Amino acid sequence: MKAVKVPLKSLNDTRKALMEKKLMNLDYKIKTKDNYGFIPINTDEMPEEYEIVDIDLETLKRYPKNFTELLKDVLTIDEIEELKTSFDIIGDIVIVEIPEELKSKKKEIGKATLEFTKRKSVFMKKSAIHGTIRIRDLELIAGEDNAITIHKEHGTRLKLNVKEVYFSPRLATERKRIADNVKDGEKILDMFCGIGPFPIVIAKNKNADITAVDINNDAIKYLDENIRLNKLKGDIIPLCGDIREVAKENFENEKFDRIIMNLPGLAFEFLDLAVDLIADNGVINYYEFSDSFSQGIERIQKAAHKKNKKVEILNTRKVKSSSPGMWHVSIDGKIIDSN
Repeated sequence: MKAVKVPLKSLNDTRKALMEKKLMNLDYKIKTKDNYGFIPINTDEMPEEYEIVDIDLETLKRYPKNFTELLKDVLTIDEIEELKTSFDIIGDIVIVEIPEELKSKKKEIGKATLEFTKRKSVFMKKSAIHGTIRIRDLELIAGEDNAITIHKEHGTRLKLNVKEVYFSPRLATERKRIADNVKDGEKILDMFCGIGPFPIVIAKNKNADITAVDINNDAIKYLDENIRLNKLKGDIIPLCGDIREVAKENFENEKFDRIIMNLPGLAFEFLDLAVDLIADNGVINYYEFSDSFSQGIERIQKAAHKKNKKVEILNTRKVKSSSPGMWHVSIDGKIIDSN
């Protein structure tokens, strides 16, 4: 490889001069040896002021600048832009959503996503979330066929199998918000805990007594692992089952200072139970899919009114878009006894 040989003290100035003149070969690394630097060049026609030598130089690994560059020969710019907002990174796994009209190019998209994200596996969504245990069908389109990973979030580690449980990395900010609002000593119930991201993030940052319930046995299995992984034994009590049955069997005369209801498609069906279980002046963190906050506020107020209680709305927030015109919304309501 042709290179300019210069004393080390002149290396940086010479490098800048060669780059300005577009004479430097950017495909190779600069080498230093015995008080000299060797700068790769892309031409034999060099000014006489430079000493030219032949030397072995290491090839410089060049990565695509962006996702668009990786797919520019496969998809249109509009198709690439649609894809760029359609993947979730969970640990070393990427989950992509590919429109029906682009599924014939899923392997190329998977390969590009793997290279762009530097993760180990890329899975494509094959269905919406379904069933009482809230999972979706996935298909491996690039990388290792391993659906188990550890996701890091706010100083915690969350182990899961993306094929067996539901988990959204897009709720990381919301989980931190709730944890920040928790006061030390709170007694908390997470009605639909999944692998335990809300309880784990809370317990890692606050001194709280947390009961975490989910109907998915696999989710509770990973919650148990995550409690051990984060050294939180004794801070979280995991229970598997339908929250209605679990409440009957375990919560007689028990009240909670905070109840988390992150099951946005069905949480409204459990509001009556939540109002029964909440302590006076306790807070319900309620979630649903809606185009506004009015429906959720009305539902909480109606459930409270049945029990002769009132609601003070503490906060409303759009957590993330769920579909055009629809949002995953968060409503925090303090439940107050009317008596």
